[in-house]
Amino acid sequence: MSRTTPPRPLDVESLFPELATYRGTATRLHPRPGRPDAAASSVGGPLLWPADEPWPVCTEPHSHARGRRPADIRRRRQILTSAWLRESNPGPTDEERRLLEELNQEHRVQEAAATDPLPLIGLAQLYRGDVPDLPAGPDDCDLLQVFWCPFDAHGPSGYGMLLDLRWRRSWEVTAVQTSPPQPQVVGFEGYVPEPCVLHPEQVATYPFAGFLAEDLRARIDAWEEAQEEEAEQSADADAAAPAGYQYDLSIPPGWRVGGFASWHTTDPSPMDCLTCMTPMHLLLTIDSSEWDGASGSWKPLEDEDLPTHLYAAPTEVTVGRWGELNIFACPADPSHPHRWSIQ
Repeated sequence: MSRTTPPRPLDVESLFPELATYRGTATRLHPRPGRPDAAASSVGGPLLWPADEPWPVCTEPHSHARGRRPADIRRRRQILTSAWLRESNPGPTDEERRLLEELNQEHRVQEAAATDPLPLIGLAQLYRGDVPDLPAGPDDCDLLQVFWCPFDAHGPSGYGMLLDLRWRRSWEVTAVQTSPPQPQVVGFEGYVPEPCVLHPEQVATYPFAGFLAEDLRARIDAWEEAQEEEAEQSADADAAAPAGYQYDLSIPPGWRVGGFASWHTTDPSPMDCLTCMTPMHLLLTIDSSEWDGASGSWKPLEDEDLPTHLYAAPTEVTVGRWGELNIFACPADPSHPHRWSIQ
């Protein structure tokens, strides 16, 4: 089933005509639980990975001998989902609670040393033919594959994320690896994705307010303040909250390709390529939620009646403290290293 973004609550360009010059597009991926195969774009599905090519690994020395088993994490999710979807007496039974406690326990891998290479988790793959806003990779590659390490143990702080993005030409892959290596345990369950098929949809989008011209930004701020004051003075307690530029009119939530990055947690920051200093473009956003209370106007029409607490996080991926990961690419040379920011 396709997914359709509702029309925006307001025509933002009629309010601020200058925004027409800033308008761009982004492709909302709309991941939903399913059974993708290696020939399809997906989150958490099997990847088109050559049988004769080594699987990506984390080589940074760090402890990875203790954590939760991916199979236990997935089984726990299944139990909770089924329990809350029961029509009569929703929620886990006493027996299910005991099993959930067992599945939540950490385990130790005795033979794992901090210097041993750790298989990365295949997070997603995207084909250019499926995703309108996905740019061509180096040497006209048409397939982007995303991996990450299931432990926060990298970089100068020792608590950072490790990403590995690979581009390839899909037509060159003949024999596909069917049983790739997997980490025995993970440090954080949010790194373990559930298999999801994608329903790409291209939508209009506008930059984060901090990157707009100062005069335009000031006028948007004044308009939003007037909207809020009018809502506060309204006698209609059931009236919907006024539409705002950030959460309703500019940048959609959820997994998406292209468009503009949100900087709602930190100050806006230019992302320049560290190799050639070219301003980088947003390549991919990995979000912890497809919609929430603040961005409910973006909830697809087909999901209109679905409760947020059960259906807004189909991938089960969690970035940081329920945030989003923005990955940037160099438009001058896509082979240059990517950069990213967590919001």
